[in-house]
Amino acid sequence: MNSLSTILIVVGLFLLGGIYSFVKQKMPKGLIVLLSFGAVMCLTAGLLRLDVWS
Repeated sequence: MNSLSTILIVVGLFLLGGIYSFVKQKMPKGLIVLLSFGAVMCLTAGLLRLDVWS
């Protein structure tokens, strides 16, 4: 597990926390969708960069 994959996974989890917070604050749906798209992309990139796949 290298540092870039760790950073991407941590950022993705941070963005997931932001999604939860924005939903509780009743922020606009477009902003929540954009944030969730970024979180999914970060988590996917971090998981695909792990060395267990090769």
